[in-house]
Amino acid sequence: MEAAGSVRLDKWLWAVRLYKTRSVAAEACRGGHVTIGGATVKPSREVRIGETIASKHETLTRTTRVLALTGRRVGAPAAKQFAEDLTPPEEYARRAERNLQPVPLRPKGAGRPTKKERRVMERFL
Repeated sequence: MEAAGSVRLDKWLWAVRLYKTRSVAAEACRGGHVTIGGATVKPSREVRIGETIASKHETLTRTTRVLALTGRRVGAPAAKQFAEDLTPPEEYARRAERNLQPVPLRPKGAGRPTKKERRVMERFL
């Protein structure tokens, strides 16, 4: 574990593998998808040990507790030393349920969908 005094939020989120790249983590912070204590935060905010971070990925809201600080990307098994997953199992079940929904098929040769058909498909998904 690194004995860093402070680490930027976007860097920590990337280092513990909650986001694939640091720029995606920073964009999620700027977009209001990452909260600490119920308040949206900037990517430059310093992370402290013991804080609970909620980050929204598509349909899943992951809740994570900071166990230690690191500014270097770690492997998936080692990430458990830096972050504790507090996400309720219902969140994962809801995500899996959504992935099991059937995909609407268009008949071959029907051409591009119209704007109205696209809206219906998006509502369905």
